[in-house]
Order: sequence, then C-alpha cells, then structure tokens
Amino acid sequence: MTYLLGIDGGGTGCRAALADMDGHVLGVGKSGSANIMTDMNTARLNILDATEAALIAAQIDPSAISSISAVLGLAGANVGGNSAQLQAMLPFKNSLVYSDGVIALQGALGDHDGTVVILGTGSAFVSRSGADIRFAGGWGFNVSDLGGGARLGRDLLEETLLAHDGFHPSSPMTGAVMERFGGNPHRIVQFAHSARPSDYGSFAPMVFDYAAQEDKVALAILRKTVGQIEEGLDAIMAGTPMRLSLLGGLGPLYEPLLSPRYRARLQKPLNDALTGAVQLAVKNFAEVTVGVIYG
Repeated sequence: MTYLLGIDGGGTGCRAALADMDGHVLGVGKSGSANIMTDMNTARLNILDATEAALIAAQIDPSAISSISAVLGLAGANVGGNSAQLQAMLPFKNSLVYSDGVIALQGALGDHDGTVVILGTGSAFVSRSGADIRFAGGWGFNVSDLGGGARLGRDLLEETLLAHDGFHPSSPMTGAVMERFGGNPHRIVQFAHSARPSDYGSFAPMVFDYAAQEDKVALAILRKTVGQIEEGLDAIMAGTPMRLSLLGGLGPLYEPLLSPRYRARLQKPLNDALTGAVQLAVKNFAEVTVGVIYG
C-alpha cells in the first residue's frame, strides 16, 4: 500500500504526519531540528526519525518507508540548492521539498488566495494569487526577519545599552533587562557576541509584557516593528483585498497592534503547517496513478 507523508521541519523540531491516499492522518511522529540550511545531515536524520515514529504510531512496519510519497516543508529549503540536495538524499518513493512557508500558507489558507506572515524567532511573508506564490523576507536574522522575536530581542538589548549610556530614555523594561545582566553592560556585550537567534528571541516576550504596562520604550519598539511588518504587507499585498493570517508564536500578539486596514483582513488560520503539508501531498501524489501532478 502507498502512504502519504507530510513533514513540517524547522530549527526547533520536526513533525511528521502519515496519511492514507485521502489525506486521513494515521499517525504522527516528532523529532529534533530539521533546518536544512543549518545542518543538512542532522535534518535528514531527524526527518527519518520523525517518519519512523509516525509509522510506528500508525502501527505500520517502518520498512514501508520506501512506499511513501512525501511533501516536506523545511526551514532553509528556499536557499540555494538545499531542497534539491536533500531530495536526492531521501528514501521515499516520491518526495517534494518546499520552504516551510509554503506548507504554512496551505495550512492557513487552504486553497484560497491570500497572505500569511510567519512571526516566530524569524519572520517571512508568503502570498498566493492563483498559481503564483510570492515570498518576501525570511533571509535570516542578521540581514532580515523584521518583526521576528530575534530582531525584537536585539532591539530591546540595544535600547537597554542606549539608555545606560544616556542616549535614549530609560524605562522599567530597560531597568529589568539590566538587572538580568547583573547591572553590568559588559555582560550584554558578551551575550551578544555568541548569541543565537533563539537567545535573542527569549527576550521578545518582555517587550509585549511591558508594552501592556504602558512602558514607553516597549511601546516605541513595537510601533517601529509593526511599521516594518505593515511595510512588508504594503509591498507583498499591493493593495489587493486579500485575506491575511499572522502565524507563529508572535502572530497572535501582533494582531491587535495592526492598523485598522489590515485588522479588517485578518482571518484565523484554517489549519496548521503540518496539515498543509499533508494537503499538498494529496494534491501532488493522490492522483499520480492517472498522471496528474500538481505544482
């Protein structure tokens, strides 16, 4: 028997959903990081571990892996030749490797046109109009990912140091950050020297918490960040009255901060990214016997 597989893989973990040819999920498995730009070999191993766990959960012998047709949505797949390289390394009968943004779009919007903004540690904009899918942002923390938790946390640390030097006003939030570093600005510099995006992102909740308390620095950071998000929406939606969903851990926190013109377009996601991967597996492989492959 042939099975379908959806994979949702990112920097924090990998999820797999095994389904029948109608898309009914039979078993789900989880494993570690599957960002193929960060570590291709580790990502491959974790994809296979999650797949095996899904097969076991479905009470199907893991040897059935060679009969699986899979759609994988993975962080890092939109960079260079990463997707083609991984696809050649997989043991599945058929496989398609997409950016994780594609499966997030499908899960959130189904077959409708619209735009999603993924706002987690990083950020990315994905928009679909008919068969055309457009990406923006998502180039990584150092040069992109505006609105993501890593950039938000970095802005907070920057404002804390600016307040310490007297360049900008201080606030209860900047004081709380300084306390976390023992009142020593050199510790912030040491932290920043080796911090990963997730390390910066751990400070992002403070900005929202203090903004709810009317902290002036927190409010200023969020005004700037929401402006950047809407600048991206202005570019990718270009005035088209599309539906809009904000995804990721920070998405719901940004929703009430958007201007009325974008709040009016907001719709709750229909499904999650893993469901989107399964839906795309059905679209691409369920009718393979009659020669129909959907791009």
